[in-house]
Amino acid sequence: MLGIESIGSYLPQNRIDNHQVGERWELKPEFIDSKIGVTERLVKDADEETSDMAVKAFEALRAKTGHDLNDIDVLVVVTQNPDYNIPHVSGLVHGKLGLPQSVSTFDISLGCSGFVYGLNILIGFMQSVGMSRGVLITADPYSKVIDPEDKNTVLLFGDAATATLIGPDPVYTTRGFVGGSQGDLKRALICENGTLEMNGRDIFNFAATSIPGLVAQTLERAELSLEEIDAFLFHQGSGYILDTLARRMKLDPTKVLRGLAHVGNTVSSSIPLLLEQEIAKECRKTLLLCGFGVGLSYASCICQRKEK
Repeated sequence: MLGIESIGSYLPQNRIDNHQVGERWELKPEFIDSKIGVTERLVKDADEETSDMAVKAFEALRAKTGHDLNDIDVLVVVTQNPDYNIPHVSGLVHGKLGLPQSVSTFDISLGCSGFVYGLNILIGFMQSVGMSRGVLITADPYSKVIDPEDKNTVLLFGDAATATLIGPDPVYTTRGFVGGSQGDLKRALICENGTLEMNGRDIFNFAATSIPGLVAQTLERAELSLEEIDAFLFHQGSGYILDTLARRMKLDPTKVLRGLAHVGNTVSSSIPLLLEQEIAKECRKTLLLCGFGVGLSYASCICQRKEK
């Protein structure tokens, strides 16, 4: 059975203090910390490309597993901010790492829901063609497209990359996948002429009204109850969104994991950054992963710890 064996991550060293940035709009630190939920953000170097971040995440995974990973069958990158329109980022990563020509590569153009979609796409692809080992990378640096004078986006998004090893000896397996889209709301988060624009109210309303039902569908498909979930790994959209989801679904706040305060909303990397920390916690048997945002796209699934 294929599933998640390990996760490595890359976090840029550049940290931006949101309290200082917020002063230009006279935003109080309390508002930044509680509503936005991001005290500081990570930003890549100016000359650092998406593929560079992906390579560093892959190398972190390689160091963590102690495996050279040259025997992987497939490499997939989730991103909507590639180095170039052509070629695909996964091909660039393949070349930079010097992986064997036998390794298949492709990209998935999804944002905040991308990790959950990517997991299920990659596992299904591997099972269908008989592959045994693959790597799913998330790398979507929004600093490429953010206007530093736009308070709706500059205080929220951060840069990061993750690499997830999929293999036959998993810590977590997946089930209960449910996905969907509200494509008519495309302008809620859109990049035109190289600059990101966001309607925060539309994004919030989408999450607050759609995600509770999505979670219920996922639990029904997996034949689980809310009480049987040890932790909820929601996309780290903002502090206010996380608070709202916990309140509307009457979740135990301690089960709703948070990881955006010192990183930012890292788009497709937000869930695997949380999951990386959970792998070592054997008490976390059953997790619910839920990504939502740009597209407007959403996806949810269960991660079940494999019994030893």
